[in-house]
Amino acid sequence: MPVLNERAYLQHAVESVLAQDLDVPAELVLALGPSTDGTTELARMLASDDDRIRLVDNPAAHIPVGLNAAIRASRYPTVIRVDAHSELSPGYAARALRTLERTGAANVGGVMHAEGRTPFQKAVARLYNSPVGLGGGAYHGGARESEAESAYLGVMRRDVLDEVGLFDETIRRGEDWELNLRIRQAGHLVWFDPDLSVTYWPRESWLRLARQFRATGAWRGELVRRFGRRNGLRFFAPPALVLIVAVAVVIGVLQLTGVLTGAASLIASAIYLPLVAYALLVLAVALMPGGGGIRQRLWTLLVLPTMHLSWGFGFLGGVLRGARDTVDASRLGTRNTPLP
Repeated sequence: MPVLNERAYLQHAVESVLAQDLDVPAELVLALGPSTDGTTELARMLASDDDRIRLVDNPAAHIPVGLNAAIRASRYPTVIRVDAHSELSPGYAARALRTLERTGAANVGGVMHAEGRTPFQKAVARLYNSPVGLGGGAYHGGARESEAESAYLGVMRRDVLDEVGLFDETIRRGEDWELNLRIRQAGHLVWFDPDLSVTYWPRESWLRLARQFRATGAWRGELVRRFGRRNGLRFFAPPALVLIVAVAVVIGVLQLTGVLTGAASLIASAIYLPLVAYALLVLAVALMPGGGGIRQRLWTLLVLPTMHLSWGFGFLGGVLRGARDTVDASRLGTRNTPLP
């Protein structure tokens, strides 16, 4: 479990792991980044209370670096990736081990079920669980067990990781997708089991959400630079939306200033049609049953385009110039600068 500034979530995440009922030896390795909110002190306290918890340092604070440090420090033949912003459902680990054995897969993942506490976080969670929000990947709500492109978090065979290599430390977001690509290219199976469920708690504020999605989009753009069309078509929808918005703004300015008039203006106005359709989609998502109270529905009107536009903007930057030192600064207070 890589950990950075997760004091509000860490104890619940750790408890959900230690509560797993297993008939084999198990341990929990926490890779501690340079937290500033008391997370490290809490982790040390938890480790002092349970000898199954082991601590390793992750001074770089990057997720793949922390994951690799934790994996190298681990002692058992199965690696279960967990997240400090999530909670494993009861029986998760035992079922995952059975699924690994039954399918012969190298990596097994399940459903990321987002939950929220505040109206804002509930709005984000609802969109995480919807194909409209995050593009319909199986782990955002798939119902059929099947072979998969990637796996959320992942329950992995250590011998396969030793064969294909650990997480690529030059990729700071989307590192799981890239690892699963290597696993599949090596001839191994990645498997989705919808009965495996992990509760995920999204970011708690609009600014943190926008930062998170911009960074994730930038690294997806970097993965497109590296791996081209091995990336699914769904990843290209948000940047297409950003480009349409940009073109519409330019055409609108030209129309308002009188530079574009007559038939040319009328033809150019067709660019507004997909934006009207998108606006109606956002409105429909906010109003449909299950959307919660009025505050949650109002947040939905802002959150959905924020997710898509932030991700798309980051994606275009990642494709054009590479992700470079882009980091997910959503857990770093008001700063949006690279970590040390």
